[in-house]
Amino acid sequence: MLFTQYYLDCLSQASYLIADDRTGRAVLVDPRRDIDEYLTDAKAHGLTIEGVVNTHFHADFLAGHLEVAAATGAWIGYGSRAETEYPSRKLTDGERISLGDVTLEIMETPGHTPESISILVYEHADDAVPYGVLTGDALFIGDVGRPDLLASFGVTAEELGRMLYHSVQHKLMGLPDEVRVFPAHGAGSACGKNLSTERQSTIGEQRRTNYACAPMSQERFLALVTGGQPAAPGYFAFDAVLNRKARELFDHARPARPLPPAEFLAARADGAVVVDARDPQEYAAGHLRGALNVPADGRFAETAGSVVAPDRPVLVVTPQDREEEI
Repeated sequence: MLFTQYYLDCLSQASYLIADDRTGRAVLVDPRRDIDEYLTDAKAHGLTIEGVVNTHFHADFLAGHLEVAAATGAWIGYGSRAETEYPSRKLTDGERISLGDVTLEIMETPGHTPESISILVYEHADDAVPYGVLTGDALFIGDVGRPDLLASFGVTAEELGRMLYHSVQHKLMGLPDEVRVFPAHGAGSACGKNLSTERQSTIGEQRRTNYACAPMSQERFLALVTGGQPAAPGYFAFDAVLNRKARELFDHARPARPLPPAEFLAARADGAVVVDARDPQEYAAGHLRGALNVPADGRFAETAGSVVAPDRPVLVVTPQDREEEI
């Protein structure tokens, strides 16, 4: 088995490539929109990415399922409750996806969102105990996914919380202690309140140390997981909807275009917001009046998404040679 975790620090977001090295068949889970690293690694190992699975409709970032499908021909999979504008495969509880001997098994774990799934990973199809479980935003290291985000329309936080109780307390905690836990987010993510900096754990360790995994009543669980949550960034609902839609693909070959001062100032006069990505010290020493300072180093993506409305044109002022990154 080939098992690779990719981690994007500014979103505390993890994605995964799982493959059978004998057949070369692979599945990508929760990919970000810039897919070059996945494609490069797949080519280096002689892999064919056959499927791309999102564990749920992500709210904190625009996922790369459409980019992966366009580049590889892979099918796109979600939990059975998901409805998408683009062709997608509904994955049901207990369904197995064979990559050769390496096998994935779908476990429906609603609660963070109604369509949330976890994915059991078996190194060998006949193994009694899975190698690990990709828990998406259902179970984090030290926490569980919050049920109160605006990622799920028509379902209340209490209804989701009751789903999450069953998913965590009965389904995930029903797995053997030695099963490794690979979540979709780590410390710093707004998808929970108590996430660890560790990027993997075990079911046994979470059973012992995670406050939400200790045996308790449903009412006690709801009180714990809904209390003290930070405010959700304003762009979360926008991204959750966009991840359902057939939207424009990201094109890394289309470079950012430098603007001459007159064109820049004209765009600003027409209502474009200016995001200045320089260090705060440089910004403080001198900047365009009205420009928003969102430093490139740190939680740039989430912060920019929180302070810039999605319907506003954006102009960026960047540190030298970081134009493409920003």
